[in-house]
Amino acid sequence: MMRETGPPAKPSQTTDSIREEFLGYLRGECHLAENTIAAYGRDLNRFIGWLGRRRLDAIRVGDLTEFMGTLSDSGLAPASVSRCVVAVRTFFKYLQLEGIVTENPADLLAAQKMWQRMPGVMSRHQVDDFLAAPRKTDAFWQRDVAMLEVLYATGCRASEVCSLRMADLSLDQKHLKCTGKGGKQRMVPIGDQAIAAIKVYLDELRGDLAAKMPQPPAELFLSRSGRPLDRIQLWRLVKLYARRAGIDADISPHSLRHSFATHLLAGGADLRQVQEMLGHASIQTTQIYTHVEHSRLKRVHKEFHPRA
Repeated sequence: MMRETGPPAKPSQTTDSIREEFLGYLRGECHLAENTIAAYGRDLNRFIGWLGRRRLDAIRVGDLTEFMGTLSDSGLAPASVSRCVVAVRTFFKYLQLEGIVTENPADLLAAQKMWQRMPGVMSRHQVDDFLAAPRKTDAFWQRDVAMLEVLYATGCRASEVCSLRMADLSLDQKHLKCTGKGGKQRMVPIGDQAIAAIKVYLDELRGDLAAKMPQPPAELFLSRSGRPLDRIQLWRLVKLYARRAGIDADISPHSLRHSFATHLLAGGADLRQVQEMLGHASIQTTQIYTHVEHSRLKRVHKEFHPRA
């Protein structure tokens, strides 16, 4: 049952008193069962205990993500974490109705069914080892270094990286144009280390590969024959360098995309900006990343990205 937005909370109102009023709201207006209300109360106790002296109106989605991460790290069962997500989301809807908060950061919390689909993500240490795996003794190491750096620096899909054209690069402006699903194009920032790797590849190798074809190919990444690199070749190279880096997990090109999104959000990047960089049509798709890490670093792409 919806109510009109009430007046702002009184300065003397404590978090505990707001909790009790919320449970009364569940009982009197939502007509929930007593067992359900008791479960909500236990979940809110966890949240309020974690909240400490922080103000409810100062909480952002990153803070809520951190809280959910602590629940997962504590060994709480997935079903219990999922219920806590529901409790916190309902609590913040109530706070918004009452005028205690003006925005509802809990709207962006991922549901547990999304968490269960979360793909494997490499740690930053693993990413560093992986990106350092190509050796100068490898025949096409300049291309491979640039390709791996672009995968991680941009979060682009394997097909998007393979279809990158020379004309899509704006290295001076530190971005590239990516063509995604349905032919939709987006501009993606790119960091200094990836730019440096691309320049080495362009200066030292790509010209020789392109010369093998009667007509210079438009694509950025070329195979040993001078033809555009395809998704299968890219996938095999990723597998090769993952093994060389000693990473036991099932690493694929998509793992770099997942790691890109997770590490940005862990650093504090805005969820909607990550959504734009990934080319997700709906923010619901991007939300699967919001629970994974809860550490903080610096300020969107260049400021947050570990290799920008």
